[in-house]
Amino acid sequence: MLKKVVDNQDKKSFFRSWKSLKFRAKAYQVIVHIFALAGMAILGAWAFYQLGFTNDKGGVDENNRYLADYKNNLVKQDSSKIFEDQMRNYLNLVAISKFYPQNAHLMLDANRYSDRQDGMGQMIYAANMYLMEEESGEQYRQLLKELNAVLDKYPAAGDTANLVPWMNEAAWPSLKAAIVKDRAAIEEAARLTGVEPRLIVGCLVGEQIRLFNSKREMYKKYLGPVKVLSVQSQFSFGVNGIKDFTAQKVERNLKDTSSIFYMGKKYEHVLDFNTADHASERYYRLTNYHNHLYSYIYTGCILHQTMLQWKRSGYDISKRPDILFTLFNLGFEASKPSANPQCGGSRIEANGRTYTFGRIGNDFYFSGELAKEFPIQSESFVNE
Repeated sequence: MLKKVVDNQDKKSFFRSWKSLKFRAKAYQVIVHIFALAGMAILGAWAFYQLGFTNDKGGVDENNRYLADYKNNLVKQDSSKIFEDQMRNYLNLVAISKFYPQNAHLMLDANRYSDRQDGMGQMIYAANMYLMEEESGEQYRQLLKELNAVLDKYPAAGDTANLVPWMNEAAWPSLKAAIVKDRAAIEEAARLTGVEPRLIVGCLVGEQIRLFNSKREMYKKYLGPVKVLSVQSQFSFGVNGIKDFTAQKVERNLKDTSSIFYMGKKYEHVLDFNTADHASERYYRLTNYHNHLYSYIYTGCILHQTMLQWKRSGYDISKRPDILFTLFNLGFEASKPSANPQCGGSRIEANGRTYTFGRIGNDFYFSGELAKEFPIQSESFVNE
């Protein structure tokens, strides 16, 4: 009882002393106490964290075994069946697209930008983990089963000839190797003329196949063993067979702002001469056995100028490589814009069949051959 009385007196004494304090003193004491409490809270939280009370102990995912199985399957994969497995992956992707098109689209894009051989397979494997849980999982499995059944109905052909007959010509591998050697020059010419490199290569392929099959025995001695391109020095010049009067017209078109072939100020000086003897310099440029850059620059200009002529006449052939190759082969005089252009050009005998120049160039352009070195681009021409 006495303790209680004393405590009450102490409280009354505290409040009387508190009331007697000035405002600044009161504010100071309040701030000091707030900081003291905050410090205690911070120290307590730090101690709580250091003692490990906030640690998430984690756990094994319920799908761990499923995820681990992919690695096991990869180790056992038969390297001889990688291509077949990739085809099966695309069937899987078709099935997924019927239920989750957004995911299928994302996986297709991701595979385009990846160089992992098993990338698509792993993405599909990861997606299947969720598909099996969905209500649509049974439908998905049924569709996939039906798609695979269609594929299984037809036996694999194994290692067969190229679908494009002339690409089974013995000289084709050597020609490809020779073209790759010229990659830097082709890309530089493409940059200077605003033309897709693959279009320039299409013209080169058509001309080299024509040369090889017209003088087979002579060119076999050089193209096959050495893997070099044939350079013409009579009537037509260079690796792409450009005639002198065609080259002169290209040069005039670059400077003539009133020409329907004019490419723009950006390109006016790509073929400027270094000497007063233009004829000799032009001949040397095109027939140089060691550097084919100018052959490709003239080729790029012809393609670009022809495309512009047609476009200014109301016809866009920028996405018609077959027509561009045909017109390159036939020359400016044959380039007459119309609503219904026709693929053609010189007739070329190759591997027992007859083709036209435009057809051979188009075959190459869409074949997938040399796609790593010269990919198909979204825009074939760069204009001012």
